Amino acid sequence: MPDDLLKLDDVSLAYDTPEGLLPVVKHLSLGLEKGHIGCLLGASGCGKTTVLRAIAGFEPLRSGTIYLGNILLSSPGFQVEPQERNVGMMFQDYALFPHLTIEKNVGFGLRQWDKDKRIIRVRDMLDLVGLSDVAKRYPHELSGGQQQRVALARALAPEPELLLLDEPFSNLDVDTRERLAFEVRDILKNTGHTALLVTHNQAEAFAIADRIGVMEKGVIVQWDTPYGLHHQPASEFVADFVRREALLAQRAQAYLRGEGS
Repeated sequence: MPDDLLKLDDVSLAYDTPEGLLPVVKHLSLGLEKGHIGCLLGASGCGKTTVLRAIAGFEPLRSGTIYLGNILLSSPGFQVEPQERNVGMMFQDYALFPHLTIEKNVGFGLRQWDKDKRIIRVRDMLDLVGLSDVAKRYPHELSGGQQQRVALARALAPEPELLLLDEPFSNLDVDTRERLAFEVRDILKNTGHTALLVTHNQAEAFAIADRIGVMEKGVIVQWDTPYGLHHQPASEFVADFVRREALLAQRAQAYLRGEGS
């Protein structure tokens, strides 16, 4: 679509192995509008994290193109360096620096900024995620949910055009995970950021995303709204996947309430 900020067209990715090329992603295409939150949802090994790494600039393409706006980021034999892509990334393990205070962690990507501007930006980011009162603390002094919000503030601080989130809530307990998913969605919507999330957890995907791509064996089986996936699944696989994940979520909630074993 012409108004898509992120555009992947016919993207294929593979790894070199002693036995030859191992295809991981096959002819994948998607578009994500500016200000929207997308999600790649699927089981481990389906290729979703590899797609995220390709968008970030860490994996070369075997075929296809990746555009951010009108800028070509990747094609076979061509790659814009990761640090030149204006793309932010939140990692699964937060990747906070334990020896730096919270405010210095948030400001880490702003070292080239003017000092006064950097101070203001860090303060604004901590206000945004509700952590102004812990600016002088260190990561180990915060809860998992607070550390995740620090990681979000750090990723947003350099004003990226696109934010990538790699299984961002997987290290949190169920209640914190769901609450934080809604918080992150509110923050991204309030700031107008475009983001792409990777997860295996349907509850997270449906809580945060405007568009979800259900993946199987390196292919997006359906790229649709949460409503569309529930009410108009494109295949039996999508229907079964959505039902199965919903059932697992219900069982997990029942177990936490002490209603099951």
